[in-house]
Amino acid sequence: MSIFQASPQTHWALGSLRIVLGLLFMAEGTMKWFGFPPPPGPMPPMTLTSLVGVAGLIEMTGGFLMTIGLLTRPVAFILSGEMAIAYFYAHFPQAFFPMTNNGMPAVLFCFMFLYYSFAGAGAWAVDNLLADAWERRERAPHEPWLPGMPQRVRPIRVRRQ
Repeated sequence: MSIFQASPQTHWALGSLRIVLGLLFMAEGTMKWFGFPPPPGPMPPMTLTSLVGVAGLIEMTGGFLMTIGLLTRPVAFILSGEMAIAYFYAHFPQAFFPMTNNGMPAVLFCFMFLYYSFAGAGAWAVDNLLADAWERRERAPHEPWLPGMPQRVRPIRVRRQ
């Protein structure tokens, strides 16, 4: 295998990275809602309709869906957008560079989720099970729409006078 060829383990690496990314992102949401893991500083007061509350819910549910690999592409696209908004809303007004405004995690999450919105789930994902079931359904012979009817029914043609 050449260094310029795709690795046969890419699917597994993509899956394991998705699981770790989902768990880390879910921890961001649980930190906002439940205080676990303990936040690095005081959290603002939060309700279900506050900006931090909505972000925490999106992070918990999106992180869980990414971890199990369910609806990976649309969820990753939504989470990428959430991280872009978080960066420009909370970090960018403090300073331009992510290293100086503590926005590095937001930028990394944003671009990792954007990558997954195009690359797909990788290995060990519910999406793969759903895709396999869908392919089996498409390959299976279809039952006629009424029992006892032949498989091929000719359409009825109406003659106009």
